[in-house]
Amino acid sequence: MKEFILYLANHEQFLIAGVLIFFGLLEITGGLLAKTKRSKGDFIQEFLSFGILSLLTKPAIVILVAYLGQFFFPSWSSLLSTQNIFLVLIGYLLIDDSLQYWYHRFAHENEFLWKLHRPHHAATEMGLLVSYRNAALYYLLMPNIWWIALLTFIGGGIPVAIGLILKQLVIIGSHSTTKWDRILYKYPALSPLTYVVEHILVTPAFHYAHHGVSLADEVSDPNGNFGNMFTFWDQLFGSALFTRKYPTDFGLQQEVDDQWYEHVFYPILKSKDNRSEISSGSKKEQSTRNEPTRMTLEPGNYLWCSCGFSKTQPFCDGSHHGTKFKPKLLKVEKASAYSLCNCKRSKLGAICDGAHKAL
Repeated sequence: MKEFILYLANHEQFLIAGVLIFFGLLEITGGLLAKTKRSKGDFIQEFLSFGILSLLTKPAIVILVAYLGQFFFPSWSSLLSTQNIFLVLIGYLLIDDSLQYWYHRFAHENEFLWKLHRPHHAATEMGLLVSYRNAALYYLLMPNIWWIALLTFIGGGIPVAIGLILKQLVIIGSHSTTKWDRILYKYPALSPLTYVVEHILVTPAFHYAHHGVSLADEVSDPNGNFGNMFTFWDQLFGSALFTRKYPTDFGLQQEVDDQWYEHVFYPILKSKDNRSEISSGSKKEQSTRNEPTRMTLEPGNYLWCSCGFSKTQPFCDGSHHGTKFKPKLLKVEKASAYSLCNCKRSKLGAICDGAHKAL
């Protein structure tokens, strides 16, 4: 077994490339290229982001940490070299995924980091290369890569290599259009197995929900399901949504004309579209007011703005991204008159309870 692990570790780059090629072939044979609505700019952005991460950012950080480590802490270079490979591997994966969960979640709650992560959610289709759509600076700040570099320096290179292969399988699989988990939902007899799988690993259905446009479809939650490899962080910290369904619409609520190079090189380059969050003039401004909106709503699902920044009050327009707020779903069963809260202080959520009168 040890010889097999060493073999995998020594061929890590080829195996990771194999994972990409495998899922890529599945997507191509499944008709992705024939059906895709991706623009030339989308493909450039995805391949360029992949190249920057794989050929520049990650190697540079690993080399820098190794250099600094040898200079300041030379005796640490073999700390883990005699430890059990399996234990180090488990420790690496758990710490790595925890770091990813919190960094990813913070990227949805912090305005600056959201703008670096926003290209990931601007994709209107799923696909294996979507996993690499982020601004270049997003990866430079990613704690996971620094964790990989540190663990490699202190003698954990083999467990890291094995872990990267396992992670690649899960991450690429959860972004791919192959939807490998479909068979688990097709047969009721597999439900117990499905429960175990989805409560441990990030499945396509789980991660697709994170890329859906909004909560309005009751399948998506772009402000939840932050897990990278494991789902138990989302379960533990209240951000998990399991539906065993796939959204039909992906992307951002706000439609703007951002260019691929503005996505990749923000904040050095900014969008020329003044409506965009990554334009130089972008600024969140409070749009609350102290009187409710009274209107009749037809049957359907509505998203009520809870952040107070929406330009379409009292309804959500996606301005909550980059804050700790997320909209509330209002389900209307039959046409009725509503008094909708605009002050954002109502204890009834979307429904006005008179809280504005105390302001």
